[in-house]
Amino acid sequence: MRRLYSTFAGGWPGAGLLLMRLVGGSALVMRASAMLWNDSPISKTITPVFLAGCGILLIPGLWTPIVGALIALLEISQIMTIAGDQWIPVLLGTIGGALAMLGPGSWSVDARLFGWKRVQAPPRKSTSTSP
Repeated sequence: MRRLYSTFAGGWPGAGLLLMRLVGGSALVMRASAMLWNDSPISKTITPVFLAGCGILLIPGLWTPIVGALIALLEISQIMTIAGDQWIPVLLGTIGGALAMLGPGSWSVDARLFGWKRVQAPPRKSTSTSP
């Protein structure tokens, strides 16, 4: 994961990525749960289950590049197969693709697991001998 991003954005950009993850993940979970409560055949419930799982992983920022790319692919398939209003899948697919390209930010599980670690060396002992 560290090879994908040279740094995990902090400060205001990190806050923006956190906001994108929270809004996108929440919208995915809510939309998928609404799709699951319909009386649909099993073939139509597989995609909402994957979308809900991706939303759950996206909120804390776990495996963000993989999850974001998967969200973008699943939403593209939703756009091509489902008739009606296409703006919600376009929006969620765009958020997923953007997070796959930009990364999760410094306030994420990915940053804690795969980010750069700070190593603190103990203070050096003084070796000078003064009379």
